[in-house]
Amino acid sequence: MRFTKPLVLLAFAGVSVSAQPAPRPATPVAVELFTSQGCSSCPPADALLEALARQPNVIAITRPVTYWDRLGWKDTLAREDNTQLQRAYASKGHGGAGVYTPQAVVQGVDAAVGSDRAALARLISAEKARPGPGIAASVAADGGRSVQISGAAGVVAAISILALKGDVMVRIGNGENGGRSVRYTNVVVSESVVGQWRGGAQTIAVPASAFKVSGADRYAIIIQQPGGGRILAARYI
Repeated sequence: MRFTKPLVLLAFAGVSVSAQPAPRPATPVAVELFTSQGCSSCPPADALLEALARQPNVIAITRPVTYWDRLGWKDTLAREDNTQLQRAYASKGHGGAGVYTPQAVVQGVDAAVGSDRAALARLISAEKARPGPGIAASVAADGGRSVQISGAAGVVAAISILALKGDVMVRIGNGENGGRSVRYTNVVVSESVVGQWRGGAQTIAVPASAFKVSGADRYAIIIQQPGGGRILAARYI
């Protein structure tokens, strides 16, 4: 094994030694998995998203779609809004675009097969290096949130709160996955637009009702350009 001699920096009289700047914290990256209980290729992607959810600075979101319900099993977690969002992403023509499962879309832009660990690692790493708006939040006395957003001016984006169910185990009774039990992570229960960000410093008050959604036990804030555009910032809240 080869060793290198440690580098020691000494400060002498008349010689200034400047410290290296602290590395910029990684930008949280949203990974949205479009999946279905009726898709036999999806369980490995569902398991990978569960693993990604444990990574710091990854905002993992499961979005079950409706279009495989015709295969003999109606997805118990699917939402038509998820299907429409995936179609909006596909219309942009970014890398990996299309309407298929399992598909993971990173930061609302590039996509990959949801079970392709290496491809997703590359996309996540690339997005972590991009600067994004900062989000800070504090809990109000009534259970609402005061959210502070800061970033470059001249950008228009919707501010949405996603109500999530952190851990759902589903016993699938029929279809391609009939007889299997599959675990889903951070499943979207509902989402609501609570404001608009136009860049710069902004504070919004999100009412407590946004954090009392039946069936949800976790919440995320997403700042996203219109029409299924780029996700500028995301974090759990």
